[in-house]
Amino acid sequence: MIRLDGRKVLITGGSRGIGRAAALLFARAGADVAISFQRNQNAAEDVRKDVEKIGRECLVRKAELSSKAEADGLVAGILSVWGRIDTLVNNAGVWTYLEMGKLDDPGYRELMGANVDGVFYATNAVVPSMKEQGRGWIINVASTAAVRGEAFHSHYAASKGALVSLTKSLAVELAPSGIRVNCVAPGWVDTDMCTEVFSEPGFREKVRQSIPLKRIPPPEDIAGPILFLASDLAVHITGEIMNVNGGSVLCGG
Repeated sequence: MIRLDGRKVLITGGSRGIGRAAALLFARAGADVAISFQRNQNAAEDVRKDVEKIGRECLVRKAELSSKAEADGLVAGILSVWGRIDTLVNNAGVWTYLEMGKLDDPGYRELMGANVDGVFYATNAVVPSMKEQGRGWIINVASTAAVRGEAFHSHYAASKGALVSLTKSLAVELAPSGIRVNCVAPGWVDTDMCTEVFSEPGFREKVRQSIPLKRIPPPEDIAGPILFLASDLAVHITGEIMNVNGGSVLCGG
């Protein structure tokens, strides 16, 4: 079992799906967890209760991370309580439909704000304190769409491709400060983000059959690799894109 006793971890978008699973897994490994949420406070409070049942501390903060001011405020508030943030998991994001030639500009801006700007702003806010302590772990949650593309979701694929490039750039930039930057790129995951599309007759089974391992993973299967990259088992790994997709997309990082 990986142990991260005493670590302080911030997970954006931690009220549901992969973020929630990661929060509980980090807590089981001995870390205290802060989560951000945007809309569903009840779900975020449920995560707090579950983390506290494990015996760890959980901070819950509402933040619109596409705003630099709110991202700065989120990090500053957590630092005022804990004094440090050891690990940042940039998980918050959205997935929406877009047919090229029929661009909905507000929807496009909202997705890019959540998936790209929010990661830049949260990372920018956390890095100075990580540099001061001489160590840190940053894990970005991208998608296999970043490398294979995704028809009718091109803006989503582009946003996740940006995280791949950001991961590799920051890994080199921040290495002298003892900060490791890695990325987990899931394929299909059984979360509420996919509930609507999986409700289409036959689509869920079509997806399952397209995955070589013939299973659609629960979010816990993505949380595990995130925890690994934040542990000392991954001490010599930085700038890596870990594809967690059951063999659907086979490519190097």
